[in-house]
Amino acid sequence: MASHVHFTSRDLVRIAMFAALLSVFSFIRIPVGPVPITLQTLAVMLAGLILGPVNGMLSVLLMLVLTFVGIPLLGGNGGPAIFVGVSAGYLYGWILGALVIGLIAHQGHRLVWWKSALASLVGGVLIPYAIGFPVQALVMGAPLKGVIISGMIFVPGDIAKVVIATLIATALMRAYPAAFPESLRASK
Repeated sequence: MASHVHFTSRDLVRIAMFAALLSVFSFIRIPVGPVPITLQTLAVMLAGLILGPVNGMLSVLLMLVLTFVGIPLLGGNGGPAIFVGVSAGYLYGWILGALVIGLIAHQGHRLVWWKSALASLVGGVLIPYAIGFPVQALVMGAPLKGVIISGMIFVPGDIAKVVIATLIATALMRAYPAAFPESLRASK
C-alpha cells in the first residue's frame, strides 16, 4: 500500500517563499577566495527552523533544481556546472542540513532557543562544512587540511548566523506561531 504525502497550498507557498529567500540571500556576498561569504546559510537555517525538516529541505531542493536547469538564482549564476564546482559540496550540504535542522529543532511540541541554536550549528554549519570542504579540496586539487584551514575564515560569520537564525525563529514563534507547522503550535 503506497502512502501519499499531501501538501497544502500554504505549504507550497511557504516552500517557494523560502526558496526565493535563499536566492535573494545569495546576492548578498563578500568575496573571500574561491567561496564567497553569503547569507545563504542563514536562509537554510531559517527554512529548517520555521518550515520543519521536510518542507525546509524541499525549499532548498527547489531552489537548487531551478538553479540546475539554468535559472540564475545563485548570485546570478545557474546551470549544471555549479554543481561540480568549488562550492558544490556546500550546496549538497544545505539539502541535508535543512532536514537535520528541522529534525533537531522540531523535536517535542515547541521551538526552544537551545534546540534552535544546536540545530542551526549542526545542520547549517557542520554538515555543509563536512560535505563542502572535501568536495572543494577535490575540485581544486588541494589538500583537505589546507581547505579546512582556509575555511576557518567563515566560522565567525557562521556562528553569527546561528545566533541570528535562533533569535529570529524564537521571536517569530512567540509573535506569530502560525508561521510554524501545527505540531509546534499544539502546546502554545
